[in-house]
Order: sequence, then structure tokens, then C-alpha cells
Amino acid sequence: MTTRSCPCGLSEPYEKCCGRFHSGALAAPTAEALMRSRYSAFVTGDVAYLLRTWHPLTRPDGLDLDAGMRWTGLEVLDTRDGSAFHSTGTVTFRASYRGGSLHERSRFERVDGAWVYVDGEFLDD
Repeated sequence: MTTRSCPCGLSEPYEKCCGRFHSGALAAPTAEALMRSRYSAFVTGDVAYLLRTWHPLTRPDGLDLDAGMRWTGLEVLDTRDGSAFHSTGTVTFRASYRGGSLHERSRFERVDGAWVYVDGEFLDD
């Protein structure tokens, strides 16, 4: 069996990287780890994980992913706070897809000890 690398761009296989967060075996320990795992969830189409890791005050009722979207890479540009010692954090990243890219600064917060996505600000390239 061939082990595929994680879509988030780290060198670990998916199962040992974002896959363990998607399965619920472990919670993302930092805001950056959560952001990477959410990117991987977009790549794999894991809507349940995306909703589960969205802040309850900003979470949509549902999420309809574009089946034709092909994500091609993730580049983390900046991380502020978001460690075990913080209650909030931001991660600025560029997510590439076939035909373009998305540049965003995402805000994260701890809710009941777990990191969740609050919202994001789109940035110009």
C-alpha cells in the first residue's frame, strides 16, 4: 500500500498528519495546525470536519464545496500567536488552485480548549 503525502504540504503522510485530526483521534494543537488541517479538509472534501472546526458564532448552517475545485498547494506566509500559550491566533497563507490562488489572513480562537476557525480576511496579492 502506498502512503500518500499530506495535502497541507508537510512531509508526513496524510494519516500521520492532518488525517489524525480529520478522524477525530486528536485535536489540532496550534492555530497553524488547524489551518493546515482545514486546507486538507477542503482538498479531501471533508465538510463535517470543516463545520466541526468552525467557531459556533460564525459557522454556517451548511457548506457546499465545489466538486470541480482542484487545490494544488498551500504556503503558510505568517503565523501570529496560536500556540498552546495563546487563546487566539492568526495565520496568513496562500492556497493555490488550478487557475489561481487565495490569499487570506485567518483568525482562530480556542473554544473549550480546542482551536477553531473564526473568520478570514482576503488579501490582495
